[in-house]
Amino acid sequence: MDFSRVQKVADAILYEGYALYPYRPSVKNRQRWTFGVLVPRSCRPAQEGTEAWAMQTECLAVGGPYTVLHIKVRFLHLRARMVEAWCAAPSPPTPLPPKGGRGVGGEGAFRPVEALQVGPDLYHTWQEAVEREVVVAAALGELAAQSRKHPFAFPPSRETESLHGPDGGIVGRLTREQQPVEGTVELAAEPVGEQVFKITLRIHNLTPWEDGNQMGRDQVLTRSLVSTHALLGLEGGEFVSLIDSPEGLRGAAVGCRNVGAWPVLAGEKGRRDLMLAAPIILYDYPQVAPESPGDLFDSTEIDELLALRILTLTDQEKQAMRTLDERTRALLERTEALAGGPLLNLHGAVRALQPIGFRPGDRVRLRPRGRADAFDLILAGKTATVASVEQDYEGQVHLAVILDDDPGRDLGEQGKPGHRFFFRPDEVELLAGAAGGPP
Repeated sequence: MDFSRVQKVADAILYEGYALYPYRPSVKNRQRWTFGVLVPRSCRPAQEGTEAWAMQTECLAVGGPYTVLHIKVRFLHLRARMVEAWCAAPSPPTPLPPKGGRGVGGEGAFRPVEALQVGPDLYHTWQEAVEREVVVAAALGELAAQSRKHPFAFPPSRETESLHGPDGGIVGRLTREQQPVEGTVELAAEPVGEQVFKITLRIHNLTPWEDGNQMGRDQVLTRSLVSTHALLGLEGGEFVSLIDSPEGLRGAAVGCRNVGAWPVLAGEKGRRDLMLAAPIILYDYPQVAPESPGDLFDSTEIDELLALRILTLTDQEKQAMRTLDERTRALLERTEALAGGPLLNLHGAVRALQPIGFRPGDRVRLRPRGRADAFDLILAGKTATVASVEQDYEGQVHLAVILDDDPGRDLGEQGKPGHRFFFRPDEVELLAGAAGGPP
């Protein structure tokens, strides 16, 4: 078990929605667009039911009482970065700059501003983020005997940074203030079959806050768990896919209740020792495309489109992006470094089509396994003819089939929608006498 095998995907989820194009403090970025936000239970949005304060993940694991479950809960802890300008004539008066520093106008005070130009740099009031992790481990037998509750807490902090003008005098300062967050990670395991356990993971934001009912969203977010997700690993056992579970475990899989999270198999395809419980719906074994040079943060990001848009920003806009945040600065530098082949690679790639044992003209019987929609039930057991073998940009192979009893078969042969249906190769059975099938 090695969590580093899912680190890249997990990081993409952690910073999804952190900042949106045009990556500047525009109207679009005045509020966070992140998924998996758990607000304090004591605040108004949680009490009114408009925001979640808890997340639950349930999944199946095959193992024994000594199988060890490792949990890593990850989230962003926001901190407010306030920009203040030094003014010579304050009202009301406030103390001089720290450590005897001298402002540009002698005695004066700091006052908050939205942005402050200091030489070539423009500093913005903004919400930065600090990565947080909570790690828990326990044997399945121990969790089956008694659930475990692991509290966590991250204390408040405050720090200041002076901003100096070209002549060395103090012209402003940055004040970074972080509010406390507290919560619990709860773990339980329940035997649901021979050597099969249902694992339950609950994450709660229990940050105490007397004035939480009176605060706006920006203040609430500073005490929230943002982009919350979890990595689950097993030593001496295997997880069971909830999307494509074995026949004998489908009932137990359907009984898993997930709230605000969706667990999928992760890591190297075929291995079953890792799961990723994300606040967005994913397929088993999600991956970041190898052509992607790095996270773009923007929800439903399209690398090529966003990269080209970033390159068309004016010098002034790029400077605002560069000084907004360390992560947006790195994104800008990485994008500007793209040229030639790396940029062209973002246009898309078609993976090599692997032999799958099917070809157009083969007759098959449909055996859908996902039960994703009504067609999985309506078309189960019907016979069909493979019209084409296709592959999407995620490397998944699909068979386009035409039903034998479809009165509009001719429309299906013309590629018309509504008369061709798509199935994975493992969802069809090659009929006797077909190429590659039994005689």
